[in-house]
Amino acid sequence: MAAARRPEVRLPPLAGFEGDGLEPDGDYDGVRFDASVDLADASGRGARFMDCALEGCALDRAELVRARFIDSVLTGVRGVGIDLAEASLRDVEVVDARLGGVQLHGAVLERVLVRGGKIDYLNLREARLTDVVFEGCVLAEPDFGSARLKRVEFRDCVLKRADFSAVRMEDVDLRGTAELDIARGVERLAGAVISPVQLMELAPAFAAQIGVRVEA
Repeated sequence: MAAARRPEVRLPPLAGFEGDGLEPDGDYDGVRFDASVDLADASGRGARFMDCALEGCALDRAELVRARFIDSVLTGVRGVGIDLAEASLRDVEVVDARLGGVQLHGAVLERVLVRGGKIDYLNLREARLTDVVFEGCVLAEPDFGSARLKRVEFRDCVLKRADFSAVRMEDVDLRGTAELDIARGVERLAGAVISPVQLMELAPAFAAQIGVRVEA
């Protein structure tokens, strides 16, 4: 089984952000957005972030549709209702985020590490994930419906009520999850690797899927 390739982000010296909110199609190169920057309700549709650091920023209801994040690190960001539909994340680290209702449907994630923190209601429907690692984080009711996952690893993280409906998997490693709770799509795990213990835990769902009754 091929392992996921992790991002190797090396940020250059950064300049502090001095603007007032974001601009649609804005170009941010080598910028640090620290905790004093409030990006709630910001409109950065189509913006490009390259070699950037977002540290403790509030992102509530930020509109970042089709935004691009390249060689960037997001640490301690927080917020609900962030719209990243059809965004592109390449060589990105997301560390200790506290987010809810993140819209990433149709997005493209390549060499992304999500480490620590908690994300509620993560919408990844029809997204493409390649070389993505979820590590030590909690994903509550994530929606992977119709997404494509290739070389994706879940390590020491919690998946609660995950939706894998119509997902396509290739080299997906679920063995390292601290908790694997699948609400829908257990029949779509072809292409994934699970542990013997997880197999036993999922056995009732597998049996129900193929119409087998288990009785003593």
